[in-house]
Amino acid sequence: MAMENAADCQITSGEPLLATKSSSSNGGFRALPFIIVTDALEKMVSYGLPVNMIMYLTTEYGMKNSDGAHLIFIWVATTNFTPVVAAVLADSYVGRYWMIAFGSLAHALGTFLLWLTATIPQARPQPCVDTTCKQATLPQLSLLCTSLALISIGSGSMRSSSLAFCADQIIPRNKDGTTNDDSGALLKSLVSWYFISSTVAILIAVTVIVYIQEAAGWRVGFGVPLILIVSSGLIFVSGSSLYLEQKTKPSLLAELAQVVVAAAGSRKRWIKLPSEVHTYHSNPNSPATPLHPSDKLMFLNKACIIDSPEQELNPDGTATNPWTLCTVEQVEDLKSVIRVIPIWFAGVIMSLPTTQLPFHLLQLNTMDRHIFNPTGFQIPAGSFCLTIVLTQLIWVPLYNKIITPITSKLIGKPFHLSMKQRLGLGILISSAAISALAIVEMIRRERAIDEGLTDDPTGIVDMSAMWFVVYYVPFGIAEAFNYLAQSEFYYSELPESMASISTTLYQMGLSMASLVASFVLSGVEILTKGGREGESWIAGNINKGHYDYYYWLIAGLIVLDFVYYLGCAKAYGPCKAELGQGLDAGEQPIDHKGN
Repeated sequence: MAMENAADCQITSGEPLLATKSSSSNGGFRALPFIIVTDALEKMVSYGLPVNMIMYLTTEYGMKNSDGAHLIFIWVATTNFTPVVAAVLADSYVGRYWMIAFGSLAHALGTFLLWLTATIPQARPQPCVDTTCKQATLPQLSLLCTSLALISIGSGSMRSSSLAFCADQIIPRNKDGTTNDDSGALLKSLVSWYFISSTVAILIAVTVIVYIQEAAGWRVGFGVPLILIVSSGLIFVSGSSLYLEQKTKPSLLAELAQVVVAAAGSRKRWIKLPSEVHTYHSNPNSPATPLHPSDKLMFLNKACIIDSPEQELNPDGTATNPWTLCTVEQVEDLKSVIRVIPIWFAGVIMSLPTTQLPFHLLQLNTMDRHIFNPTGFQIPAGSFCLTIVLTQLIWVPLYNKIITPITSKLIGKPFHLSMKQRLGLGILISSAAISALAIVEMIRRERAIDEGLTDDPTGIVDMSAMWFVVYYVPFGIAEAFNYLAQSEFYYSELPESMASISTTLYQMGLSMASLVASFVLSGVEILTKGGREGESWIAGNINKGHYDYYYWLIAGLIVLDFVYYLGCAKAYGPCKAELGQGLDAGEQPIDHKGN
């Protein structure tokens, strides 16, 4: 969760495109409210819009369930991938401040165009008559997709830098840009409170915004998010004079590419490793640069071996050609990225249930959503995912403030699950949650058939929608473990020069999960076509399909993912935190007193 962008860039030889404009009086806790409120408002909009989008696409655009789901999968994937691109730009070129400002503008424009699709009748197909629906025209689809694309770009740009920009304001740094040894606890506290603020924002999104869409219609339902995202940008800009901006590191991706080229170059390709006779190139301007590379991924060490000092080094100690000789720091940066990828992929598969919200709404709309009595208040289908948000909001402080200290007292020593342990536990709980959902859907479908609703996909089954709680609660716990563990893992394991990138890898995982979900959905549709009455598991008529089988398939994939993760975690070895070099060094970052 984070973001950034650009302006006023001036190129100078050997200097970053954007230098810090801050003074020692900038930054601090007084700058955080502007950033956090900006991020919270963005999340209210970004999480409030997709919840009911499947209903908007199927009712206003006449799309089939599967077609609408595919579009949402792609939209969500794009929204979660753009933070990675934006983070690279923010870290290497434009800075976090400008990335967030640019994202606010793009997000506001996209939300405005989406509001137009609900306001102008000609911007969408004519309403369906009985079961006959007109297809949207190319201009209508173009306007819709453009609005969604701009929202993805804006949301991704803001998320790419928000958390890292918050850390810039309060995490103390040495003159060489490295963080102090005591920054671990402060960072962990920031991540936890940032997570809670984001969760509260999402809670409002899936209750207030979803209710407005269902009660007041799409014009008002999209108009309120438009007001919120415009307010978000204005609030962020109003705090500009308080922000502390860190210097960017130019051409980060180019520096990583240089390592690959230098290691595979014709001159160094045949160098034998390991060897104690080689001298390694360190950055002469950075005392923090290690003198020797690590033994992990040793083939990359060739990139920083000084083979011919007369030809490869300038008088000041810098490389004459960075594409043939890199620093130890560059090599270790690339190693860090490569080493986290396998564990990152395990988080991708674990997040598959997150992508299934469109199908949840189809199920919930066929179940009894009233409270207390059949004529009482009916909960909007999209608001049931509030259970996930509430679970996360309760679980995080419960784990930190109650479970951890009580367990520590019972066992007589400090207790704290490591980042890798929490991620593994999240995968297991996620599998159990989706299995519970498969059972709920099996019961719902059987009741629909018994009650004669086989041919009526909109008929209400005599079954309370509260059964979804057995899925949402454990999945909320799994997501809390997953998000916090991944965020801390990437931030502590990747180099500080990749701060924004490290905080966006979780979103990139969600992006990949949406693409994997789309691929799995397409495969299920192709392979299961020809079942009952020629319907696939993901049938347009939910009562004729077998969504429960689809959920069991996802549960099985997550179980396989857990086995894969165990192998990756073992191969990775100890984290920096476990070696006393990062978060959790020594004890848990958040102590029993909540500091």
